[in-house]
Amino acid sequence: MAKIDKAVLLAAGRGTRMRELTAEVPKPMIKVRGKPILLHIVEGLQATGIKNFLIIIGYHGDAIREYFGDGTSFGLQIHYATQVTQDGTGRVVDLARDFTSTAPFILHYGDILIDRKNYPALMDLPEAIEAIVTVKRNEDVSKGGAVFVNDRMEVMDICEKSQPGEVNSPWYNAGIYSFRSSIFEWTAKLRPSPRGEYELTDAIRAFAQSGKKVQALELEGAWADVRDPEILAQLNSC
Repeated sequence: MAKIDKAVLLAAGRGTRMRELTAEVPKPMIKVRGKPILLHIVEGLQATGIKNFLIIIGYHGDAIREYFGDGTSFGLQIHYATQVTQDGTGRVVDLARDFTSTAPFILHYGDILIDRKNYPALMDLPEAIEAIVTVKRNEDVSKGGAVFVNDRMEVMDICEKSQPGEVNSPWYNAGIYSFRSSIFEWTAKLRPSPRGEYELTDAIRAFAQSGKKVQALELEGAWADVRDPEILAQLNSC
C-alpha cells in the first residue's frame, strides 16, 4: 500500500466562463462561502494529512502566490510551477514531475469542490492499482469526461466532452485523481487532441488500456464544478 503525502493543484486557467469575475483573479481564487475555492481544497487535503503541495499557476498567478506564500502560515509546504502555454491538462501534469519524483500524488483541479469525507479514500494506493479516477453518477458528460467502467469499477475508457448521440456512460469524471509516477510515461507520449490540446484523459485511457489497473472511485455527498456564475451563485446561496 502506497501512502500519499503530496498533492498537485491545477490553478493556471482564467476561467473565461466566469466572465468579469475573473478579470483580476484566477478562477480558483473566487470566493465560495467566504473563502477562495483553492483554500477549501487545501484545507480539505490538509485535514486528511497532506502538507506538501505544488500549485500550478498561470493567469494572475501572483494572486495565488501572495495569498498562500510558501505555506508556512498554513502549516504547510507550498511550491509553485507556472504553465506558460495553456495547451491542456496533459502538459500541466508534466510540470509536477520534479516535485513528485517517484512518489504517488493526488492531482486536483482547482475549481472542484467535494465533501471532505471523500479524501481519505484517495490517500492509499493498493499495490495492484496504478491510479484512481474519481467519478460522479449522472452528471452532464458533455461538459466534461464520460468514464466507462467494468463491473469491478475499473476504468476501461474515458471520452472527453462527448457529443449528443454518442455512446455515453452514467459516470462523469469528477476531476480528482491519485497517481503513481508511472503516469508521466503516458503524458510524455501525448499528441494534441482534435481540440488542439494535450488531454490528461487521453493519457489515462492509454494507461488503462495498456493493462494497468485504474480504479474508479464514486464520490459521496456534495460535489461541484464551479464552472460558471450560475453555479457559483447556487453555492453561495446555501
